[in-house]
Amino acid sequence: MAKKPEITRIAEALTRPTISVTEAGIILGVGKNAAYDAARSGDLPTIKIGHRILVPVAKLAKLLGLQNHIVDGACDGEI
Repeated sequence: MAKKPEITRIAEALTRPTISVTEAGIILGVGKNAAYDAARSGDLPTIKIGHRILVPVAKLAKLLGLQNHIVDGACDGEI
């Protein structure tokens, strides 16, 4: 059985450095397939770590105009 996404609200996502493509889709109000299509086309920013495709929350927040709402402790995209 597939694991259910943990993130369902943007406020939750802003506390983490990355979220899954499925979780990003939930936040954006699109289905899993649409979220992966957006990731493949480059419309949804992603990074690949091993076999996982993750969405950097800082880049998603910037895309949505929410970069000032990232919670302290979450990565801001710069190291």
